[in-house]
Amino acid sequence: MDNKAIAHVFYETADLMEVNGDDSFRIRSYRRAAEALEGHPQQVSELLDEPKNMLGIPGIGKGMAANIQELCREGKLSQHQELLQKYRPSMLELLKIQGLGPKTIALLWSAFQVSDLAGVEQLARDGKLRELPRMSEKSEQKILKAIEDYRRISGRFLLDEADRTAEKLTEHLQQVEGIEKITPAGSLRRGRETVGDLDVLITGPCCMNEQQRAALIEEILRFPGIVQVLAKGDNKVSFKLRSGMQVDVRMLPAESYGAAMQYFTGSKNHNVTLRQRALKMGFTLNEYGLSRLDDNHRVAGTTEEEIYNTLNLDFIPPELRESCGEIEAAAEHRLPKLITVEELRGEVHMHTVETDGRCTIDEMAQAARQRGYQYIAITDHSKNLAFANGLDDKRAVEHIARIRAANEQTEGITIMAGIEVDILADGTLDLSDAVLELMDVVVASVHSAFNQEPGQMTDRLLRAIDNQNVSILGHPTGRLLLRRDAYQFDMDAILKAALKNKVAMELNAYPDRLDLNDVHLRMARERGVKIVINTDAHHTSHFEKIKYGILQARRAWLTAADVLNTLPEKEFRQAMKH
Repeated sequence: MDNKAIAHVFYETADLMEVNGDDSFRIRSYRRAAEALEGHPQQVSELLDEPKNMLGIPGIGKGMAANIQELCREGKLSQHQELLQKYRPSMLELLKIQGLGPKTIALLWSAFQVSDLAGVEQLARDGKLRELPRMSEKSEQKILKAIEDYRRISGRFLLDEADRTAEKLTEHLQQVEGIEKITPAGSLRRGRETVGDLDVLITGPCCMNEQQRAALIEEILRFPGIVQVLAKGDNKVSFKLRSGMQVDVRMLPAESYGAAMQYFTGSKNHNVTLRQRALKMGFTLNEYGLSRLDDNHRVAGTTEEEIYNTLNLDFIPPELRESCGEIEAAAEHRLPKLITVEELRGEVHMHTVETDGRCTIDEMAQAARQRGYQYIAITDHSKNLAFANGLDDKRAVEHIARIRAANEQTEGITIMAGIEVDILADGTLDLSDAVLELMDVVVASVHSAFNQEPGQMTDRLLRAIDNQNVSILGHPTGRLLLRRDAYQFDMDAILKAALKNKVAMELNAYPDRLDLNDVHLRMARERGVKIVINTDAHHTSHFEKIKYGILQARRAWLTAADVLNTLPEKEFRQAMKH
């Protein structure tokens, strides 16, 4: 039994122990051991006769070493088998449903002997769940909605998770001789909000030599976290990770790199339209190259640029390849110069230890300066977010003084005073106008009462936008990707009001928000409403996530001129105060 298989059993055991209400320390010990085994270069099955050597692996103590020995010698772990017999494997899926924690799942099993998704769904539809402690008709409806959402989004992953997986795979293969390029393609490269399968292309001499290619495939399959190998051919390896993500790795000759990148980046509709254009011009296009129809002579394929140029098109950036008019624009030289991360001069939505952030004003400022930013705004929460230790009027004024003092003492970057003020259910703001007037930047956001009727939510947002102190509407639709749908309102009415009141719309770059989406960003651009791109950082490490906001902005065809925080400080301040 290899390390991956042992780790998989340990992960499942930990999940089932959680349902069983076991000691949290023991549960964590199984998960720590699983993580350690995934990344360990040597197979622990080789150490069975020398168990002391196992103890040198971080996360492996005497108890876990004994479990490893049992697994390798018996092919199964008694603890794991007992829990599976008690609860059944289908219960592991229930842990993925929002609102069904381990205690609730254990209660369901105790009361109804139900351990699968269909069974829980039927109980909710029959009104049986409300018979349990702390459950109600409303709880049943929430669970039914969560099951529906799970089925809809199952197999989708946030952009940053796919990005991290691609980076880890690249790092894993860096030492392999003969690799020239390892490049993600597909929906990750296009910057889609969520990703299904991860496509990775590898080129280099090792892809052409049979012996080297076989060694490369074996190294790919040693990647930590693989639970199932789906395909293993001469030029392609597919596998499934513990997260459920499918990864397809293709090995290509260098002369086909551009054609493969174009083909596997997609989207499907973009590729179909491009192939039709090629046929009309007397060419055939596939993942190996662009060739003439009459004699099959290959004319392009080493780079994407030469494929587009041969088809009399300007190069189309990956983010635009969604069959939304980009091919026509490329033919007529109308493609915009898309915004880049280097053009941002600052961010103006972030939190510190004063509320729910993890870093101080100074730490956020120094990290922003290292990124090359010229200015930031500290925008901690207002009092309605009690769980975030939000600021009331008195604390907000004191915080402004601290921000101003920090700005005086900090060189190389300007620190503006701001607030993320809550838009209450009736559209009023959570701090007094007298305090809001003191701020350089006021981000107004909804954090509660998400279930209002569309008309009521529209009126609520309109009232907030109408407040003369509001600079930016924060994460405007309130969605959390793969977790919470956007609340409903009249976007057109909101954009008209934002334009009239010179209020900017935020593109929240944090990858579980990416709010606004690309469609609404294009609507804003077409109506003349300006955008501000922020990470909503709660830690200095979050600044790096700005790249996902830039991808989203590029998908919406935005240029630097559409985004206010590409402006120098003086002009940006003027825009914030209308």
